[in-house]
This record gives sequence, C-alpha cells and structure tokens, in this order.
Amino acid sequence: MDTATSALPIAVIGAGPVGLAAAAHLLEQGLDPVIFEAGPTAGSAIEHWRHTRLFSPWRFNTDAAAVRLLEQTGWEHPRPTALPYGGELIDNYLTPLAATEPIASRLHTNARVIAVTRQGLDKTHSKNRDTTAFTVRVDHGNGEIRDHTVAAVIDASGTWSTRNPLGTSGLSAIGEEQAGARISSPLPDVTGRDREAFAGRRVLVVGAGHSAANTLINLNDLAKTEPTTRILWAVRGASAEKVYGGGDADGLPARGQLGSRLRRLVEAGTIELHTGYGISTIKTLNTGVTVEAVDGRTLEADVIVPCTGFRPDLDILRELRLNLDPAVEAPTELGPLIDPEFHSCGTVPPHGAKLLAHPEKDFYIVGMKSYGRAPTFLLATGYEQVRSVAAALAGDHEAADTVHLDLPETGVCSADIGASCDVPANTTPATEEQESQGCCSAPEPAFVGFPTGLAHGRPGQNQPN
Repeated sequence: MDTATSALPIAVIGAGPVGLAAAAHLLEQGLDPVIFEAGPTAGSAIEHWRHTRLFSPWRFNTDAAAVRLLEQTGWEHPRPTALPYGGELIDNYLTPLAATEPIASRLHTNARVIAVTRQGLDKTHSKNRDTTAFTVRVDHGNGEIRDHTVAAVIDASGTWSTRNPLGTSGLSAIGEEQAGARISSPLPDVTGRDREAFAGRRVLVVGAGHSAANTLINLNDLAKTEPTTRILWAVRGASAEKVYGGGDADGLPARGQLGSRLRRLVEAGTIELHTGYGISTIKTLNTGVTVEAVDGRTLEADVIVPCTGFRPDLDILRELRLNLDPAVEAPTELGPLIDPEFHSCGTVPPHGAKLLAHPEKDFYIVGMKSYGRAPTFLLATGYEQVRSVAAALAGDHEAADTVHLDLPETGVCSADIGASCDVPANTTPATEEQESQGCCSAPEPAFVGFPTGLAHGRPGQNQPN
C-alpha cells in the first residue's frame, strides 16, 4: 500500500469463511480491517443451506490465522475428519470467530456495499490513481448510506446472491422476474424449514448438477409423507445419463449411489424427467406458473427450484479498472486455470496476490467470487488466496509470492455430481486406476459452492445448465 493511505483501514467485503479469514490474516500482519457483511450475521449466505453437508472434512474448512485467533478464546477445533453441515460451519466456526474482539469490533452487519471507487476519481482518471484512497459506499439500512475511506479493498462477497437465470443463452426467461414469488432459493430445505412451500405442490427442478440431484431426492423423501407432491425435472441436455454417473462402477461410491437412486426414481415415474427443455418463457398464473420451452412444450408448476449455478455481481465494481477473463469472469491470469471446459478435477495450482491482481492497485477479488462463473471452488484455496493478499498489502512480497496448498496427492474432483459439498464423503481408498486418472477419493476435500454443471461444467448442447 502507498504510505499516503497506510493509516487507513482495509475494507473486506463479506463475512463468510474467506472474508473472515482475510480479516484474521490482515490482523496478523498488523493491518486494520473493516468488514462489511450484507446479511444480519457472519456467514449469512451459508444460512440458506445450513441443512446441507459439506463434502470436505473440517480440517480443510478452517483457516490457520482464524484458528489462531479462536484458540486465544479457548475454542476447540471440531474433529478434523468429521464432515460438517453448513449450519455447523456457522455455529461452530464462523459465529465464534465473528465474536472474537478483534473481529467483532470491526464487523458491520446489515451493511451492503453498493459501490467501490477511488476517492474523487472515476474509472477514466489516471493521475495519482494508485496513491488515492478507495471510497466504499455502504447501505447500512434504514435509509442510511455512508461512504467509507479505505486504503485497499478485498472483495470476498461470493456469488450466492446472483444465481444464473432459468432461460437459455445466459439470459432470464421472459417473465422470470415477474414469477419471482414462485421461484425458490437454489438449495431449499424441502423436508425441513421450507417444507410448507413444497408439500403437496407441483415442483419443477431445473438443472442437472448435484444440487438438482439432491433436491430431487429430498423431494422424493417429502412425497413419501405428502403423496400429492408432484416432482418435475427439466434439463437442457438430450438425456440425464451424465447426471446418473457410473452407478456401482463409479470411482466415488457416494456419487454412484446418488446417481443410481436418481435413475431408479425417474424410471419408476416418481420423478417426471423432461429432457431437451430449454426454457423460453414463464407465465405467472393465479394458481402457479406455466413454463414454456423453446420448442413449445409447456409444464405447469406451483414452484420452481433453480439449480442453474451462480455468477459474480460485478456492478458494485463498475468504477474500478478490472482485468477479467472474457469467458469465466475471473481475474485474467486465473481464468484459464479454472475454466471448466478444460479443468474438471483438482488441476488448479495454488495462487495468490500475483495471479489475483488487477490494474486497480491494492484491489483484490478473492474466494468464490474470484472464480467468476467457474462452477467449483476450494475453500482451502480461498484461505491461501487471502494469506497471500494480506502479505502483499503488508509489503511482504516474498511471503505473498510463496504460495502453497497442502492437498492430498489423490487430487480433488470438481464440476460433477459427486464431488460436491453436499454429498457425503467416501472413505474408500483410491484405487490405482483412480489415481492414474487424476481424480480423487474422499474424505479429501472437494469444494464449497454449488456447481450445477457436469464434467467440464460449461453450458452447451450436452450440458443442461
């Protein structure tokens, strides 16, 4: 950072796992973070999927600097090999971390960042840009909007708030916005918290990734006690074979079991599958919605579950000079390393401040948002990102450039139905064949996030999302 701004705090946008880890690393570097969280508590996005179990065990879900801060309070680390639910990640890690004095005194909740810019300079001005402080405009609720002056900005706001649309070509279906009251969150708790919205209803699940598969199976469990529940499933691809996986021959038994169970439900008629179904229009009726495909077919539903993936919200960064990959909207140098068209297993190398840098000096996008539209993200990778970024902002460029990620030799699966945060881990050791394929065996880490594509995850003729 420039000496002219070094006395100012550093803004961290988002108080999820990576945002709080960023704050912990900044504190260890002797820097002063100020954290803005749009929700009412730390980990507010995870609260939406607290009923979902992560695929990766606890030892890959906590950050070293955050743990050091927690241990000062007498906190004890959960069993490293246990697989936490989203709610446990909040209750047993994020909430106590947010309550530590160094974090709590710097955390603003119900504080939604609506713009980031340079103080007194729009995007077109270059003179003295690198030495000028940032302005972070924040909506603190109740009509109070304030500008905060900071030395640097770390955007760890994630992608949960901006799901991909239900329509084709990357666009919303006509009428999608008007049908908002009939569209659920991407991972509803259909047998628990959200049961009333689904019991006895016609439910249309859109998408063909692991979140769709798990939602469909949960809906089947609901239908056992609510037999008037009707389950519809729409995918853009010509078939759902890739969703079913390899069955008993699958390298990941959890993935194979999930796919086999889904196939049986479809074959039994319990789930009504509609393939080649690209949605063009959604018409809202008094009793539900009519969903029309590009080819003219129609489906009637009471509620739609959008399992279509996520994309980054870049609007708040409009006045900053960014360098983004044209395909996945990740930082330019990172984009080719995570492009799901070429990377389906854990082939992303460790990376830090150097790869995440933009033309806008001292500004970084980290965490899930740094992956743009790529459908997978390692939480452990996010922790290494912010360790490196904090070192760079502190001027320790040697530490910033020395990046490493201690992952298992078997690799990390990604972008398909089984390697996901809501599929229980497989404890079977990798076979020689699996290792030669470069894929993984659990309980090694997969990722946090909700990829909804399949292998190579890129939307296209054979990928339903």
